[in-house]
Amino acid sequence: MSRTRWKLGLGVTALMTASALLPSPARAQAVADYTITVDPSARGAAIDDTMYGVFYEDINRAADGGLYAELVQNRSFEYSTADNGSYTPLTAWTADGTAEVLDDEGRLNARNRAYLSLAAGATVTNTGYNTGIRVEKGKKYDFSVWARAEDGATLAVTLGDAAGSLAKGREVAAKGKWRKYTATFTATRTSNRGRLTVATTAPAALDMVSLFPRETYRNQPNGLRKDLAEKIEALRPGFLRFPGGCLVNTGSMADYSADSGWQRKRSYQWKDTVGPVEERATNANFWGYNQSYGLGYYEYFRFAEDIGAMPLPVVPALVTGCGQNKAVDDDALLQRHIQDTLDLIEFANGPRTSEWGGKRAAMGHPEPFHLTHLEVGNEENLPEEFFARFQQFRTAVEERYPEITVVSNSGPDDSGAVFDTAWRLNRDAGVAMVDEHFYNSPQWFLQNNDRYDSYDRGGPKVFLGEYASQGNAWRNALAEAAFMTGLERNADVVKLASYAPLLANEDYVQWSPDMIWFNNHASWGSADYEVQKLFMTNTGDRVVPSTATTTPAVSGPITGAVGLSTWATSAAYDDVKVTSADGGTLLSDDFSGDASRWTHSGTGSWSVQDGQYLQSDPDAENTLVTAGDPAWHDYDLHVKATKKAGEEGFLVAFGVKDTGNHYWWNLGGWNNTRSAVEQTSDGGKSTLLSKAGSIETGRAYDIDVKVRGRQVTLYLDGQEWGSFTDDRPAEPFRQIVTRDDRTGELIVKVVNAQDTAARTAVDLGGAEVAPRARVTTLAADQDAVNTETDTPVTPVTSTFTGAASAFTYTFPANSVTFLRLRER
Repeated sequence: MSRTRWKLGLGVTALMTASALLPSPARAQAVADYTITVDPSARGAAIDDTMYGVFYEDINRAADGGLYAELVQNRSFEYSTADNGSYTPLTAWTADGTAEVLDDEGRLNARNRAYLSLAAGATVTNTGYNTGIRVEKGKKYDFSVWARAEDGATLAVTLGDAAGSLAKGREVAAKGKWRKYTATFTATRTSNRGRLTVATTAPAALDMVSLFPRETYRNQPNGLRKDLAEKIEALRPGFLRFPGGCLVNTGSMADYSADSGWQRKRSYQWKDTVGPVEERATNANFWGYNQSYGLGYYEYFRFAEDIGAMPLPVVPALVTGCGQNKAVDDDALLQRHIQDTLDLIEFANGPRTSEWGGKRAAMGHPEPFHLTHLEVGNEENLPEEFFARFQQFRTAVEERYPEITVVSNSGPDDSGAVFDTAWRLNRDAGVAMVDEHFYNSPQWFLQNNDRYDSYDRGGPKVFLGEYASQGNAWRNALAEAAFMTGLERNADVVKLASYAPLLANEDYVQWSPDMIWFNNHASWGSADYEVQKLFMTNTGDRVVPSTATTTPAVSGPITGAVGLSTWATSAAYDDVKVTSADGGTLLSDDFSGDASRWTHSGTGSWSVQDGQYLQSDPDAENTLVTAGDPAWHDYDLHVKATKKAGEEGFLVAFGVKDTGNHYWWNLGGWNNTRSAVEQTSDGGKSTLLSKAGSIETGRAYDIDVKVRGRQVTLYLDGQEWGSFTDDRPAEPFRQIVTRDDRTGELIVKVVNAQDTAARTAVDLGGAEVAPRARVTTLAADQDAVNTETDTPVTPVTSTFTGAASAFTYTFPANSVTFLRLRER
C-alpha cells in the first residue's frame, strides 16, 4: 500500500510541547509518511493480565552469585569436577594451615555429603563472586556456620579486603556435635573486593559457611538480592516460569540418593530444592557450574506471589534435550516423576493437613500458592517419544487436578520437522497450550510480525516461553518491539509470552543476549529490558483493531559470494564450482594449487592438503572462508565435502555479503543431530529450514545449492533436500492500539525501526479524546547498548497537546513510542 501525505493543523504550542520533550536526533533526519487508521467500534482480542511474564533459569549464574543473595561461593564445599572440570572442593576458598574437604560419616547429613575439616590454627578465606564480597558501609550482614568441635574451638570470623578490615571481627565458641552458629557484621566501609575469613583455635569441622545481607528483597530470610528482585518486580510480570530451560530436561533422571550413587548430573527435580537449606541436595548445572539449590521451589513460589505473578513451574518429561536427545525407557522411574508432579501440585495448593501442603506450611507459608499452570518438558527434540510421556503426565494431572492447565511444547525451533510433528501431536490430542521457543535475528522478528495471524483459533493456545533477537543492542530491542505488536494483535491465540534469558552476571556468561545484567555491586536493564517493561506496564485490556500503511519493500535477488566453514569439526572440501544461470563459470577450484582465491575471516586452521581444502582444527567454531563476488546472483554452487573428525558436519555458505550477513547450509549441526539452513543478518541467526539428520565421518558428500532470485533449492548427493523462498519484507513500521478499561485510555503503540522519522496521520475513527496525551518514548542509535555506566536506552516521558480524533505525530527514527489518549 502506498503512503499518503496528510497534513493537519496542529497548534504552535502542541508542536513545541511534543518536539521539545522528545529525544532529539543527533542530525537532521529524512521523514517518511504513514497513516494509522483505528476502528474503535470493532472488538479485537482480549488481553489477559498474565500475557507478559518472565522466564527465570539458572544460567549466567542467575541463582548463586545472582538473584540468590548468598555472598559466599561454594559455602558447603560441594564443588566437584562433575560441575566443572576446573573445580575442586575448595574452589573459591584459600587455606592457611591444614584444611581438608572430607566425604565420610562425619558429615552434617546424608544429603550434604562434603564438609571441611580444619586443624588447630588453620584459616580459610572465601573470595565470593566476581571481584569479591560486596559490602556497603553501615549495612548489616548475617553470618552463619554449621560447626562440629568435639573438644571445643573458637572460630574467629573476619571481613576484610586488601586495604584492611571491613567490619569488627566476631568470635564464635563452638563445642560438641553439629550445630548452627550465627553472628552479625556491620560494615565500616564499602568494598567490592571483600573476603570472609574463618580461623579456628582447635580442630573443627565446618559446613554451610554463609553470609547474607540483612537487607534482602522484602527482608526475607534465605532471601533474594534486592536490586535484582526489584528490577524484575518493576516489570509487573503476569507470570513467572521456572526453573528452566535446559536445567529441566538434561542429565540423569535419577534421584540424589545412595541408590543412584549420589548422582551429581541430574535434571532439576523439585523435591531436591525444598526443606531446610542445609538438607537440600547439590547438583551440577547444565551450564557448567554448581547449583546449591539454596534458591529452590519454595523461594520461586514465594517470589511469584510477592511480585503478583502466576507461578508456572516446569518439570522433566524423561526425554532429554539441549543436544542430549535421549528418551528414558524406565516405567518405574517415569511413574515416580509423575507422582512427584502430583506432589508438587499438592505442595503448591494442598491444605496444611496434607503431606506436601504441610511441608509448605512448615517452611513458613500455610496458605496455598494458587498454582494454575504447569509445564511438562522443555524443547525436546524427539517429539514422538516426548509426547508419549507427556500424555501420561497430562492424564495423571487432569484426573487428580482437573483445574490445572498442563502445558506442552513444540521443540527448540520456530519451524521444521520437529516443530511440525510436535504441533500435529498437540493439536490432535487437544492439548490446551503449547510452548514455543525461538532465538532469531532482528530481521526475522521484523519479517514475522504476522506469525500468529494464521494460527487456528480453535486449536491449542500458544505460550511463547522463550524468545529474543540475537543481541542486546537497540536494533535488537526494536525488532522485538515490532514483533510484540503482533503478539498483542493475536492475544486470543498467544496467551503467555516471556523474553529469555532473564539474568546474566557479566563475569559468568554462557548465553547472550539477556534482559538484566549485573555484577557483585550493580545491575542494569538492557535495551530489551526497557522494551519489555514498556509493553508489560502498558498492555491494556483489549485490542482495538487498526491498520497502518507500510514501507515500500526493497526486494531483489539473493546476492553474495560463497563460503565454507566448520563448527567443532575438521572437514575437507574439494571441487568447488560456481556456475551462473546461463552456464558460465564464475568460480572453479579443485585445490590442485593454492587457496589464494579464498579469504579466511573466522577461526580454525585452513590449508591445502592432498588436493583438498582442509580445516584441521576439530575444536574451532565458525571457521568461515569465502570466495567470489558479493554481487553474484542466480547461480549454482557445487562442493564435495568430507568430515574428518569432530562433533558436527559441514557449513556451506551462499549469499555472503560479509561475515555478519549470509546464508549457510548447516549439515550435521546441533551435535550432529539436525541439518538446517540458517540466515545471518547483522550477526544474528535465524533458521529458515530444518530437518533431522547426521553426517558420517570419512564419507564424501556432494552438495549443491541452486539460487534463483530469492528461491533456493538444496541437493545432497543428487537428491533434493529442501527449498525455501526468502521474500518476506522486514517491515520497520509497526503499530498496535489497545484500550485500558481502568483508565479509559486508548494506548497507541508505534515502533519505527529505521533511520527515518515517521510522520504519521492517526485517524481514531471518530473516537473523541482529550487533547493532552501522555507519551513515553524510547529512542537511540541502533547500535546503542546499555551498560553499568551508560544507559542510552532510557524512557523519556512527555506531554502531547495535539491529540484529537485525527492528528499527526512524527515518531522519531529508531524509536518505540506509546501514546496514552484519554477517551471522552
